[in-house]
Amino acid sequence: MSSPRIGAGLRADPGVTIGYASGRGQGGALVLGAHARLRSGTVLYDGTRIGDRFETGHNVVVREDCVLGADVSVWSNAVIDYGCRLGDGVKVHANCYVAQFTELGDGAFLAPGVTIANDLYPGQESSARLMSGPWIGAGAQIGVNATILPYVRVGEGSLVGAGAVVSRDVEPGMVVYGNPAVAHGRVADLTEIEFRVASSGSASRYRLVRAANEP
Repeated sequence: MSSPRIGAGLRADPGVTIGYASGRGQGGALVLGAHARLRSGTVLYDGTRIGDRFETGHNVVVREDCVLGADVSVWSNAVIDYGCRLGDGVKVHANCYVAQFTELGDGAFLAPGVTIANDLYPGQESSARLMSGPWIGAGAQIGVNATILPYVRVGEGSLVGAGAVVSRDVEPGMVVYGNPAVAHGRVADLTEIEFRVASSGSASRYRLVRAANEP
């Protein structure tokens, strides 16, 4: 197995593994761009290419055959499974699972606890052969604990609400939530955040207030 190719300026804690051999036998050296910051427990598999300024939290796993762009961050206890594509500036928050063969466009964001699936009929051999995660477009924002099901297309700039189960395609720029998730308007029409919150004077700095256009 070839040695990992590591760019200049790496900062890695003790307990980081760079170039872990894949049990699937996928070859090729890990390529890690310049100025990476890797925290303890991070494991990066062979056969993956990662751009400059990659940053991880603790206990992050990035499997083989992935391609990650520049300025990607993956926070604590998140897993990027094999065969994924993450564009520039993607942010994956803590406790997320990104299933095999998922694509995240430039600037996409996964909030804590997002789960991405890739097997429509678990346990069926035919489904395993056609396994594929969703495609999540550039700038899409996926809320806390949302679940995105296989084959779904989440359009650019869309917003998926907390706890949503996305089982159908989401048009670009739409706000969706619920189980199953359905559209509830456009991101461009959302009330500005300054009109939705007020100071609370506590460690939880703001509280929600009713918007002028709410019933």
